[in-house]
Amino acid sequence: MNLVGGVVLNEVFVEAAMLAAVRITAFLVIAPPFSFSGIPLRVKGMLAVTLSILVAPQAAQGLPASMDTGAFIVSLVSQLVIGALLGFMVFLVFSAIQSAGSLIDLFAGFQMSQAFDPLMQVNGAQLTRLMQMVALGLLFVSGGAELVLAGLFRTFTALPVTGFLAQDAGERLLPGLAQMFVAAVQIAGPIVVVLFLADVGLGLLTRVAPALNAFSLGFVLKILITLLAGGAVFLALPRIVEALLEDALQVMGSIT
Repeated sequence: MNLVGGVVLNEVFVEAAMLAAVRITAFLVIAPPFSFSGIPLRVKGMLAVTLSILVAPQAAQGLPASMDTGAFIVSLVSQLVIGALLGFMVFLVFSAIQSAGSLIDLFAGFQMSQAFDPLMQVNGAQLTRLMQMVALGLLFVSGGAELVLAGLFRTFTALPVTGFLAQDAGERLLPGLAQMFVAAVQIAGPIVVVLFLADVGLGLLTRVAPALNAFSLGFVLKILITLLAGGAVFLALPRIVEALLEDALQVMGSIT
């Protein structure tokens, strides 16, 4: 401990807070819902500093009384990598909702009107952006954001600030990627099947009555089917977000 301006400064606490702040900041920049660009960077920075101070006593356990400059820099870099990887795993799990929206837009014929949303960092059509926006809102209003932070706090117990990731941590990204695609197909599967059957029916109708020009009516029919079936998906979206949140917490625990 050092005396600075009449105040006792605990060096171990400060070092632990700095290391924790690096991991938390990297996590908040990448992981949803905190990666939402509508949240000012100043607010994210204040949140990271506050959380690092709260978790510093836990992170200080096992921290050596004195660290040389080289070891401290190595720990900073490792915390940056750990926080970024944890955030990316959460981002990967919740990308299933965005991928499901993209599948629905593709089969519904909405992809021609896709655009980039700079706030949510999403490039897609109407349903892609709408589903992503609703999912982010559900994470905030349902307490999912607090659960994500609680999972991040638990990583400081499983993986101290002086520790390193397991050697097979990178290999666990592949199962997470496969899980994201499976979840996207499960979410969008019913609507995609219905739209595919609608295309097949329109094709058969065109073969039977070529003069009817069924595909000119197909756009209206597919929009109607998408809106009706999409309502069922939005009703189930809270349970989907809850299930994805549990998967994200399990993935965070598995790589630490």
